[in-house]
Amino acid sequence: QVQLVESGGGLVQAGGSLRLSCAASGRTFSTYIMGWFRQAPGKEREFVARIPVNGIITTVADSVKGRFTISRDNAKNTVYLQMNSLKPEDTGVYYCAGKVATSGQYNDWGQGTQVTVSS
Repeated sequence: QVQLVESGGGLVQAGGSLRLSCAASGRTFSTYIMGWFRQAPGKEREFVARIPVNGIITTVADSVKGRFTISRDNAKNTVYLQMNSLKPEDTGVYYCAGKVATSGQYNDWGQGTQVTVSS
């Protein structure tokens, strides 16, 4: 199990950029698949991006493809989400989550960080 703490959220104008960080505690971070999710007001939580243990092949949702990039630094126990060309519809609470490779679902979640994009 890892404990996850997100940071880097805030208020930004449309077209701007933010970089979210998710710091993990625990010795098993390097064995975890990590993901970012978001939840907009009144909507269900949705998948944003995923990165495997080795960080080589990442997956992002179609809605953010070409604008968001997920990366990780296993030496720092941190996963990042670089968000460029932000749109008002990107507004929401962003969560990082982790799971072991054999798990079908994410078991460990952070508390979330608010991202607000103004038009």
